[in-house]
Amino acid sequence: MYVKSETPTALPLYVQISEVLIREIASGQLLDGARLPPERDLAKQHGTTVRTLRKALAILEEKGLIESIQGSGNYVRKTPDVESIYSMFRLEILRGGGLPTAKVLAVDEMDKPDGLPEFGQSPRGTRIRRLRFLNQVPIAVEEIWLDLQAGRIVPEDLSDSLYRYYKMRLGFWITHAEDYVSVGQVPDWAPTDFAPKPGQTVGFIERISYAEQHGSVEFSRTWFDPQRARYVQRLR
Repeated sequence: MYVKSETPTALPLYVQISEVLIREIASGQLLDGARLPPERDLAKQHGTTVRTLRKALAILEEKGLIESIQGSGNYVRKTPDVESIYSMFRLEILRGGGLPTAKVLAVDEMDKPDGLPEFGQSPRGTRIRRLRFLNQVPIAVEEIWLDLQAGRIVPEDLSDSLYRYYKMRLGFWITHAEDYVSVGQVPDWAPTDFAPKPGQTVGFIERISYAEQHGSVEFSRTWFDPQRARYVQRLR
């Protein structure tokens, strides 16, 4: 399930584990008040050491998602609107949750083509095409356009979370986004790893993302496999 931590752009293992647990709490797989398994068992379940697991649990405790009771264990304390690295990633495996990762297919700087909605200030942008995974299963292909005025992307530095990359490398962060969900046809550039074939009708998401410093800074299209994933927007 996890990306080896020595991969330069991968999230540290303890952060990956914390993200998995956060998404499981959000999706209801881990219910409010539930007692987590003993740390040794939970570490074994996630293929890590107790020390690494405790670093992951510390993130959840800091966010108010678990409570550690001395001599009793760790208990889920579901808290609404918790921010996390993947809090704006709306695709989940069918039973809920799942760890998002990505494989970059292409990164190209070019003029924005006709047909894109208006976003950003520059006539040029960076186009990123990626294959997305949940728990290492290919579930979507996506095409992201970042306005060139927001900064230049170094392809070899890209991480699984673009929003984290924007914040850490380009100095801005996405504050909110608008999603438009419908159906669409798989593009002809989709890799063979993605089960639906080019031209096949699948779930389709168009998103405009906004940064406080730049306004509408990014436009993306995502084609997802409804046999393996679903779009989830929870209302609080």
